[in-house]
Amino acid sequence: MAKSKLVKTNEKIAEVLTDGFFKIEHSVTDRYTKIEDTFVEAYLAKEGETAAEAKERLRQERARRDSCKKQ
Repeated sequence: MAKSKLVKTNEKIAEVLTDGFFKIEHSVTDRYTKIEDTFVEAYLAKEGETAAEAKERLRQERARRDSCKKQ
């Protein structure tokens, strides 16, 4: 069954809007990650520690605190 021009046009519009949304979402997420890394490096990282290492250390410390609270 052939689709009407209106349905085809709506599908194209939906695809363009979805693609645009995902591009915006990825750019916002990337910028947030950069800001977060800068903050971690400036205020939370120990001497000689990268942002990724500091984040992992903080996750482990939080997991230890949470496990102690549950007991």
